[in-house]
Amino acid sequence: MPPKLLALTGSPSAHSRTEVVAGHVLRRLAHAGFETAHLSVRTLPAADLLSARRGEPEIRRALEAVAEADGLVIATPVYKASYTGLLKAFLDLLPQDGLAGKTVLPLATGGSLAHVLTIDYALRPVLAALGARHVTAGRFVLDSSVERGAGPDRLRPEAELDLFQAVDEFADALPALTTVP
Repeated sequence: MPPKLLALTGSPSAHSRTEVVAGHVLRRLAHAGFETAHLSVRTLPAADLLSARRGEPEIRRALEAVAEADGLVIATPVYKASYTGLLKAFLDLLPQDGLAGKTVLPLATGGSLAHVLTIDYALRPVLAALGARHVTAGRFVLDSSVERGAGPDRLRPEAELDLFQAVDEFADALPALTTVP
């Protein structure tokens, strides 16, 4: 049984570069044989999310998806030198050990290299506090590396190569899952 992987994206924008990057990651992982799913936090009911209504159906299903995943890709744009408040609101709903036993690949997108340390100084400590088994080396992708236009959205080749190296390291870090016959 292949590991279940969930991409959790924290952009409030429907046309987010972060979503493009997460899509590239999911396609790479699916092509490698992993079972993948995507949860865009912006699609959850805002009132339930902000009021921490864990029992509401959509919030409950989102939390169950995290609990059932063997590994997570957590992607966010950088706002005010940190990950988004939207992502923070969702992470706050997880139990204290909500990432226990999980391997996590953190990703961030932003307009300037000045924000490259967001992963290590803002996101990684929260992921560790939630008990992640292993937080792999994340990647920061410049907004200018995401090309959008008439055709399908794509990454500039050098950014895609760097991102796929991080994805491969993440895949290698996942625990091997075996089933007993």
